[in-house]
Amino acid sequence: MFKTLQGPGVMGITLAAAGILMVTMGARQSLGLFVGPLNTSTGLGIVAISFAMAVAQFTWGAIQPLAGAAADRWGPRPVLLAGIVVMALGSAITPLMTSTWGLIFAIGMLSAMGAGAGSFSVLIGAAAQRMPAEARGTASGVINAGGSLGQFVFAPLLQKLIQMMGWMGAMYSLAAMTLLALPLVGRVTRGSTPHTTGAAGNTGDGLRATLKAALADRSYLLLHAGFFTCGFHIAFLVTHLPTEVNLCGLPPTVASWSLALIGLANIVGSLVVGHLVGQYRSKMILALMYGSRALLVLWYLAMPREAWVFYVFAVGLGLTWLATVPPTAGLCAKLFGVRYLGTLFGLTLLSHQIGGFLGAWLGGLAITHFGDYDWMWWADIALAALAAVLNLPIREARMQRLSVER
Repeated sequence: MFKTLQGPGVMGITLAAAGILMVTMGARQSLGLFVGPLNTSTGLGIVAISFAMAVAQFTWGAIQPLAGAAADRWGPRPVLLAGIVVMALGSAITPLMTSTWGLIFAIGMLSAMGAGAGSFSVLIGAAAQRMPAEARGTASGVINAGGSLGQFVFAPLLQKLIQMMGWMGAMYSLAAMTLLALPLVGRVTRGSTPHTTGAAGNTGDGLRATLKAALADRSYLLLHAGFFTCGFHIAFLVTHLPTEVNLCGLPPTVASWSLALIGLANIVGSLVVGHLVGQYRSKMILALMYGSRALLVLWYLAMPREAWVFYVFAVGLGLTWLATVPPTAGLCAKLFGVRYLGTLFGLTLLSHQIGGFLGAWLGGLAITHFGDYDWMWWADIALAALAAVLNLPIREARMQRLSVER
C-alpha cells in the first residue's frame, strides 16, 4: 500500500502534513465536548452555542478556497504558520467570552479560520504538487488518517482535561497543544519542487479560467452536492453526539470514546480508501460510502440506546467519516489537474461546510424545540441516500484510461 510513497522526500512530506492535520482536525472535531460545560458555565443556551459552532463550521469551509488560493499563489508555508497561530489564539480567548457574539468571534471565527488554513485544501494541495501522480492517492489517505488520529487522541484527552481542570483549563491547554504543529510546517514546505507538469488544467490557463471551467462543469457541481451531505451529518454528530448520549442517560465518557472510536476507525478507512482510489473509480467509492451511511443510521434508530450501540455506530461511521476526502480530492485533480487543487478542492470543502453549518445549527434548533434529534436523523438518511445517487453521473474515466486525464 505504501510503495508509492518511497520517492525522495515523499514520505516525509506526507507524515508532516498528517501531523499538522492531526492537531488542527483533532482539536476542531472535539469541540462538541465543550457544549454542555459552556452552557452550564455561561447560561447562553444550547441554541446560541450551537449557532457559534455552526458559524465555525461555515467559516472553516469559507476559508478553505481562500487559504488554498493563497497557498497556490505564495506557497503553503505562510498560510500554515498563520493558521496554526490564529487557531491557538481563538482557543486561548474563548474562556474570556461571556456573550454569544464573543463566542462566535473566538470559536466561530478565529479558531475556525486558523483550523481551515491548516487543513485539507492547503495540506493536500501542497503535498500533491510535491510528489508524482502515482503517490497522490495513498498520500492523501495517510494525510487524512492524521486528522482521524487527532480525533482519537484529542477527544478522550480533552474530556479528561475538562473533568480535571474545568472547561476553561481544558481550552487553555488546547491552545498550547495547537502550537505543537508549528515545527512540522517546515517539513511540508521545505525544498521540493512542485510536480505540476503533464496534468490537465496546468497548461497556462490561469486561476480565473480554471475556476470558470470548473463552475460550469456538471461533474464538479455534483461532487459539491455530495460533499454537502458529508458536511451536514459530520457537523451534526461532532456537535450534538454528546447531547444525544446525555438524552439516553449515559455518562459523558460514552460520547468522548465514541468520538475517539470514529477517529480510530477512520484511520483504517482513510488508508484503505486512499489505496483504493488508485484501483477503482472514485465516484463509485463515494457512492458506496454515502449509501452505507444511510443504512448505518437506519440501524442506529432501530437499536436500543445503550453504550455498545454507540460504540458500534461510531466504528461503522468512522470507516467512512473523513475517508470521503481522498476520492473527492482525487476527482478534483483528475478533472482539472493539481496546479490549482488547493483552490478547487477548497471550494468543494466550502460546500461541505455549508452542509456543516446547517447540521450543527439545525441540530440545536431540533433539541430545543422538539426535545430530541429524531427529525435530524431522518434528514441525515435522506441526504446520504441522495448523495450516493448524485455521485454516479460524475464524469470519470475507467481505471485503465486514467493515464489520459479529461
